[in-house]
Amino acid sequence: MATPTSVLVREMASGLVRIALKKNKKKQGIKLLEEGVWRSYCNGKKCGYALRRECGEEEWKVLQAVAPITMGAGVLPAAAAEVVEKEEAGGGEGELMYMRARFERVVGSKDSEAFYMMNPEDGSGGPELSLYLLRS
Repeated sequence: MATPTSVLVREMASGLVRIALKKNKKKQGIKLLEEGVWRSYCNGKKCGYALRRECGEEEWKVLQAVAPITMGAGVLPAAAAEVVEKEEAGGGEGELMYMRARFERVVGSKDSEAFYMMNPEDGSGGPELSLYLLRS
């Protein structure tokens, strides 16, 4: 997504965050999660585009660094996050902010899905972060 991590963290600190990824044109035979380019919205505000990317060697290194973590958020030091550019990191130079959580998937139709972040420690029981994929 085009939204810097620091902006997303600031939004989450102020309350619930709803991210909507919308696709206007449907291609024949393409599954919803295989769409390549999405228009993105964060709490109702346009925030650019999101692109589907394949996981490369550098991304696998980052995923391996957070593999022992089951839930939480934090910052990976520069040594573990050397693949991330400064602008994308949202932290100090070479650092990488991460968030790991359990998401509940709800399929509305072949053209709509939602992912709700579940926090078992939160007394309200509601999601702090919701991600919606919509195609028309």
